[in-house]
Amino acid sequence: LLCARLAAMAALALAPGPKECKEPMQQRFYPYDYNGGTALAVAGADFAVVAGDTRMSTGFNIMSRSVSKLFKLTKDTVLATAGFRGDITTLQKLLRAKLTEYEQQHGEPMKVHAVAQMLANTLYGRRFFPYYTWNVLAGLDENGVGCVYSYDPVGNYERVRVNVTGSGESLIQPLLDNQFERQHQQKAPRPPPLSVDLSLDETVELVKVECS
Repeated sequence: LLCARLAAMAALALAPGPKECKEPMQQRFYPYDYNGGTALAVAGADFAVVAGDTRMSTGFNIMSRSVSKLFKLTKDTVLATAGFRGDITTLQKLLRAKLTEYEQQHGEPMKVHAVAQMLANTLYGRRFFPYYTWNVLAGLDENGVGCVYSYDPVGNYERVRVNVTGSGESLIQPLLDNQFERQHQQKAPRPPPLSVDLSLDETVELVKVECS
């Protein structure tokens, strides 16, 4: 028995030890995923058109073909969002709660310009750990005029005629600039400052072409 123990101890002493790590090993935490998507909006004289695709993907995999990018906030306001689906859902729930609280306190739904400011404040409040979302807000103001607001991920925003965001932005933006903003059309009339001069039907047809 003593010989067996000595043999085992000798074998253990001669066994090769664990390989030394020449470089430090790092474990990284990345909380985001980019699920793609494209959303756009166009403001007209008495309407606003909002569009978005329904595909949700990650990497080269299509996870779903029936996930809407549009979210109705009030009867006159629609939010279109692309980006990380988890943050999109969280942001939508938070905005719905704030709008419900406002309506209960004031007895009326929030107007579109107030919704735009509330969304900017919400995004800015998370500027150190931002929502991985790209947002376009569209609706009708108190005069019935269409309005569109574009955002960056940390809450900077401005009112514009047209806006597109998401993975298809680089393909669709030149067409929006040409057809709605009349850029690179020397003899074409300039549109109004904050809306396009096309009819609702013409705008819808152009949006369908751009999204197809």
